[in-house]
Amino acid sequence: MPRQTTTKTSPSARAQRVDDRFYRHLVSNLRTGVLAITRDGLLAVMNGIAYRSLGLAPQANDLGRPFTDVLVDCPEVIGVLDAAFDSDDLPNRAEMRLRRTGKAIGYSLSRIYDDSGQAAGATLFLKDLTQVEQLEERERLRDRLATLGEMAAAIAHEVKNPLASIEVMAGVLRRQFRDRDDAGSADVREQLDDIIKEAKMANAIVVEVLEYVRPIQLQPESTSLIDLLAESVTMAEGKIPRGSVIMDMSVDPDVPDLTADEHQLRQMFANLIANAFEAMGGQGRVRVRARLLVGEVEPLGGKHSLPSRVRVEVHDDGPGISADDLERIFSPFFTTKPQGTGLGLAIVRKVVDAHDGTIHATSAIGHGTTFTVTLPVTPVRPLSLIMENPDGSYSRR
Repeated sequence: MPRQTTTKTSPSARAQRVDDRFYRHLVSNLRTGVLAITRDGLLAVMNGIAYRSLGLAPQANDLGRPFTDVLVDCPEVIGVLDAAFDSDDLPNRAEMRLRRTGKAIGYSLSRIYDDSGQAAGATLFLKDLTQVEQLEERERLRDRLATLGEMAAAIAHEVKNPLASIEVMAGVLRRQFRDRDDAGSADVREQLDDIIKEAKMANAIVVEVLEYVRPIQLQPESTSLIDLLAESVTMAEGKIPRGSVIMDMSVDPDVPDLTADEHQLRQMFANLIANAFEAMGGQGRVRVRARLLVGEVEPLGGKHSLPSRVRVEVHDDGPGISADDLERIFSPFFTTKPQGTGLGLAIVRKVVDAHDGTIHATSAIGHGTTFTVTLPVTPVRPLSLIMENPDGSYSRR
């Protein structure tokens, strides 16, 4: 009986049997951005997450082109890749910020070596850390406000009653001098008017402080975004005279109803639109745009995509906000207005947070300001009572 022979296959030969498409699929399905260049500076690999993280649109002929041409809008990334072959101390788990988009990008850089041990290229692994950064900023903000919130609530309750008494007593005195025609009485009435005015203003500040530190009781329901935005414009006009400002509003037809607290969102968008009216000074244009996002954001918790979300942009053609002020506009009690309390945008952010949404602002002096609010169509977790804990964090009850 003839003896059977077994042909041994070397590991390298077995590896060659794996279809090249497997490796392409591997790279394209990674949840981390991957960007690779050859030693002579040509783009060899760039997956979809890398394009999205860098805010670039893929082109059919990108591979094989000089990476400096493909990444011309991302000079920060070009700078990192340019240094890939200059030093043995390559960055690992470093961060950069893209000036064009404002995104925070985490990255690691490594070289690719061939069989002879020569550097054949370099690989950049990318991760969009913008959401992580926003979460960390929220935690820092909550830590700062923990003690301040409790103190502000106590002071506000104690001050509110005396302010009401001052306003009432000043009103009583003013009525007593109402029918007197002598010059002295006119001066007294004028002074009492000032007292009443200042008491009302102080009371408004106290009310706003209480609104900021008070837990949000969400009452979610099916909410039409286009109707809500239209009502927000009307409410904003009641706060700030619109003047000759042109209102341009557009909601894409595929934007569905949201499961959200209609009252809270109406107040929140009214504040943003009123701020835009005020920045315009009675002239110019305010644009509100709403569109549906489906699975565009890389998740933090292991799923391939987030639930559908709606993005609403409120843009004005006003004078813009300086870079220093832009970093602080959501901080409580920060304001550039002579009579402002600095709590309006802090409350806006609190409402957005309560809906598991995000908000950020972009601006440039002389080119206006854009507030971008992103909200889930259906919350990942039930919306209910948002309580502020003693440590400054929020929890649902």
